Amino acid sequence: MACFTVPAAEALVTTVAARALRHKEKNEEEKAVLTGDIVENEIKTRFSVKLGWLNRLLWGGTALLAFEHVWHGEVIPVFPFLTAVQNGETAEMLREMGTAGVGMALLVTAVWGVMVGVSSMLEKKALRALPEGAEGTGA
Repeated sequence: MACFTVPAAEALVTTVAARALRHKEKNEEEKAVLTGDIVENEIKTRFSVKLGWLNRLLWGGTALLAFEHVWHGEVIPVFPFLTAVQNGETAEMLREMGTAGVGMALLVTAVWGVMVGVSSMLEKKALRALPEGAEGTGA
């Protein structure tokens, strides 16, 4: 009915957070270049990029779920847009959002967490493989 709105809300929040974080990281990088300091090694992936992975997962899943709900006639192009609200099944819709919607959002976030964990392990492995003294030089 409206379970796709929960991952959409999470995607909206993480999109705003990723943009703010990207702006902050860019400012920190510009300061480091001006002062000659090396903040991060080029091997490490910025967290804003990793948050972008979550955004893509959430927005993609939201788009597919919304399409599926339109296909089945649960979302219509006229106000109130959701047939559950129009038919007086609001309680059932909220229950589905609380169970299926929250469950899907948590599952996608957990998968992303595994992706970030694997990425961090690979970054650490690559950093250990660098020759002695190469860390922090950007090489």
